[in-house]
Amino acid sequence: MIDGLFLLQDSPSIAAANTIKAGLIGSGIQGSRSPALHLHEAAAHGLQFSYELIDLETLNAGPDRLPRLLDDAEKKGFAGLNITYPCKQIVIPYLHELSAQAAHVGAVNTVLFKDGRRIGHNTDWSGFAEAFRRGLPRAKLDTVVQLGAGGAGAATAYAALMLGVRRLSVFDQQSERANQVVSRLSKGIANERISAGTNLAEALRNADGLIHATPTGMAGHPGLPFPPQLLTPKLWICEVVYVPLETELLRVARRIGCHTLNGGGMAVLQAAEAFRLFTGMMPDTERMLDHFASLNKG
Repeated sequence: MIDGLFLLQDSPSIAAANTIKAGLIGSGIQGSRSPALHLHEAAAHGLQFSYELIDLETLNAGPDRLPRLLDDAEKKGFAGLNITYPCKQIVIPYLHELSAQAAHVGAVNTVLFKDGRRIGHNTDWSGFAEAFRRGLPRAKLDTVVQLGAGGAGAATAYAALMLGVRRLSVFDQQSERANQVVSRLSKGIANERISAGTNLAEALRNADGLIHATPTGMAGHPGLPFPPQLLTPKLWICEVVYVPLETELLRVARRIGCHTLNGGGMAVLQAAEAFRLFTGMMPDTERMLDHFASLNKG
């Protein structure tokens, strides 16, 4: 790794033009597994591939640097970029086009550069949905609470509705964000199935499960998103954070008997779809999941 750039190639003589270039823009992303996931899968396909971490924290920059970073990546011939916190919604005005799913979600985590155009996709929602089907296949979906309505939360809310959740209550410290997600997903998708929550304690008492989609629990944001007394054993708990893989919320929830799902599956499966978009090649998701598991041993 040199200045955040991860390279995969057989020898220095290979022309840079033959290398598929991708990267990740976000803040505090040095612990991201994205480079390892993409490089390992590229190697299995015999591809020359590079993946650059463009960390706003390391650059001592804010999201206002985003337009310049997009310009730089495009000029360098990148196939595309992954986008993470805090840029998933901020990036949209700088794109030419959105996929149907990204438009529904209102957040972008993958940008493709193609024929002079920037196309925004959202692979978070499908990654979350597939991870949920695999990890909590018998989860009751009548009444679900979601905490967090940022870029990741917009995707998981959309995924929850696609999974068949009958009633989804969305909470956020910034109530306007929750209202925006509800308003967007109510149009032609959810009808009366989604609402902005007002009383978290009451909602959790009546819920089947909880989707946690805030940064709380990440390495840089330790702790619990709410008092542990609000948890009950009948709840299933689904986490989007994957660094660390076991958050304090998951530890407390398991201790009282909740079924839980960590954020690792979502991280891998969204990366698999992004890899397909970047390369045009179908990833082996089982291989990627196995590789992720090996990265997290010990």
